[in-house]
Amino acid sequence: MKQRILVIDDSKAIGFLLQTILGKKYNVIAAPDGYTAMHWLSKKNLPDIMIASPQLPDMQNWELIEYLTGSGLYGTIPLIALSALSKVETAEKCRELGIEHYFQKPFNPVELEKCISKLIIGSIKDIGVASERLHLKVG
Repeated sequence: MKQRILVIDDSKAIGFLLQTILGKKYNVIAAPDGYTAMHWLSKKNLPDIMIASPQLPDMQNWELIEYLTGSGLYGTIPLIALSALSKVETAEKCRELGIEHYFQKPFNPVELEKCISKLIIGSIKDIGVASERLHLKVG
């Protein structure tokens, strides 16, 4: 089963680009705004990675990302910010919210894909380590 990536960005061009590039390896779900993303998540859907713009038409800047990173349910899901805001603001806000990976628009889709692959591999390793720890405690 393909890992799921939730892309939250109001740009149809970015949604199409990411669907085209990432769709071969991953199941890409595109949400054009915060409401659509939250509706999809509320249906008990959990992505493996989220890619989100801090600027969405139905929310204040960073509002959705702040919610997702601070959430007990979604806060452990890796999040990549795709920002058109200034590099300084993006870096400061991402550091404040604990977001390790962010890209400035326009971005290199090949570099984004490499970042996603590393995050997916890291998540799989984390699951394996957690499974080993559980086995050690039980056994």
